[in-house]
Amino acid sequence: MSENLMNLNNRFLKSKLPGIINSQTGETVETLKFIGGGSYGKVFRAEIHGEPTALKAYRVKGAQNAEAAQLKMLRANTSVPMPEVLFTYEDDEVSLLAMRFIAGKNVLNPAFLLKSRERKAAFAAQVVAGMLEWHAVTNEKFGALSDPSYDTWHAYYTATMRDPWLQGLSALAETGHFSKRALELLLNATDLFDRIYTEPDRAVLIHGDLNIMNIMADPNSFALTGFIDPCGACFADRAYDLFQLRNMWGDAFGLYETYKAKQPLSASADFKVAYYAAMNEASMRLKGGLAVPLWEMLDFNRLAREMERLAK
Repeated sequence: MSENLMNLNNRFLKSKLPGIINSQTGETVETLKFIGGGSYGKVFRAEIHGEPTALKAYRVKGAQNAEAAQLKMLRANTSVPMPEVLFTYEDDEVSLLAMRFIAGKNVLNPAFLLKSRERKAAFAAQVVAGMLEWHAVTNEKFGALSDPSYDTWHAYYTATMRDPWLQGLSALAETGHFSKRALELLLNATDLFDRIYTEPDRAVLIHGDLNIMNIMADPNSFALTGFIDPCGACFADRAYDLFQLRNMWGDAFGLYETYKAKQPLSASADFKVAYYAAMNEASMRLKGGLAVPLWEMLDFNRLAREMERLAK
């Protein structure tokens, strides 16, 4: 994968992005500011004729096209604002997505985490209502938005994600780049997953990465202002869209519990969500994203607790 990793040096990008904007739009960038980054890239805010534009540069070549397609599909199927795609661009140095800027701040911000329980509950209800609009969009098949061709979620998940990830993590463990203890936990959890697995009734449209860094709110009113940054949007088991609600400090807002109160889930849902979370976090070591040991540890600990609960 190393040959597909792109240059995300801030100084380089600041020198490169104005020329790209001009070549694609004929406009001049008035201001350009780095505003943050995540597992797969860095984001800049540009002002063009006073209009804010988000520019996302990716670690992995070609990722901008996948996210653009996901944004268009998701934006068409929820009333919650999402970025409008302006253009995608790629050369040998930069993979870029340009979007309309979504107002607000992501709710990982301490100003939101310290809100009252009642205000966080009201906010969680807004988030879940937006998610349920996606989950009302169904398909007969599971899989990628462009070609959902699998008859079952289990077949799609194991073939395209789980089994390749476990093979890659096993290879890393052999070279000392992944904990053998963590790998053993994932393998034991996989065995349990397969033994208790029940197939979902239908494939639903999911965002794939709705953690609290990708949920935006007004810092004054604490109203939901938008969803951003889908990753892996597809037609899936709805539970696969829920593990990110518990990622980072999502539980501080009660997002997952609010969803369960609105949409009853199976008895094994808590384990499934913990399993999906741990597998996804471990897979960051293989996909060109950033592995964060803290999130990995929290996800592995939650998975171990769920396995202990089911064993009782």
